[in-house]
Amino acid sequence: MTSEMIWYLSRATGVVSIVLLTLVVCLGVVTAGRRRPDGESATVVMGVHRWLSLGMLVFLGAHIFTAIAEGYVDISWWAVVLPFVSGYEPLLIGFGAIGVDLLVAVVVTSMLRHRMPERYWRGIHWASYGMWVVALVHGFTLGTSDQPVLRLITVACGVTGGLFASWRVAKTHADKERRTEISLQEWS
Repeated sequence: MTSEMIWYLSRATGVVSIVLLTLVVCLGVVTAGRRRPDGESATVVMGVHRWLSLGMLVFLGAHIFTAIAEGYVDISWWAVVLPFVSGYEPLLIGFGAIGVDLLVAVVVTSMLRHRMPERYWRGIHWASYGMWVVALVHGFTLGTSDQPVLRLITVACGVTGGLFASWRVAKTHADKERRTEISLQEWS
């Protein structure tokens, strides 16, 4: 495989990774939101969330491997996990490394979810939003430098994820009126 083919493969797997990550974040918002699905639909959504997460990990692994193997620029294995140590674009590669570090925290705690309190897992899982944002910055500033279509895909991922996050924040509880009544009662 030529260096140019590896470069194209690296870009392609990076684009697929950010699209899958955006879908995973959006499905996570749906399952964790105040209007989460019930019954079988919740099971289906969680199953798709997990499978897309696995797919994203595979494409991200391929993206990282091909970016290092391509060899035209200096990106070491250390630069994958240690932010800002890359010989090539240390700030932008650093954003990718921060994303990888956050991803590792989310994946490890998800695998150990049944062995830890729900609130700890949920708190660490909030890092997914930060991971998604730094992945968008990494992809927009570095990976899609001169390709309008790839930039548009990254922007579309940002807008889509932003809309889902806004929906989660804006939606109220189904029993908002009852909660308000209870909060207004005097407690003895």
